[in-house]
Amino acid sequence: MAGGTIPHFQNDAGHPVIEIGVKEFMCVGANPPFDHPHVFLDIGSDSEIVCPYCSTLFRFNASLRTDETRPEGSFYHRAA
Repeated sequence: MAGGTIPHFQNDAGHPVIEIGVKEFMCVGANPPFDHPHVFLDIGSDSEIVCPYCSTLFRFNASLRTDETRPEGSFYHRAA
């Protein structure tokens, strides 16, 4: 994702699996102040990856936009 911002995702609801539309991203765990270290994850040629901190399974879904998730509500909007 060189030259752009890296999307961040959170899992306040504790979903076991979150589908996302990107392969490079940051997982923040839950929203602050309950977040974990913001870790960069790269799915690469695979279709899914597990966050080593919160154990959320992120699954790539090419039909989703960068800021869209299934279930909805897991895209992290950083405060300006």
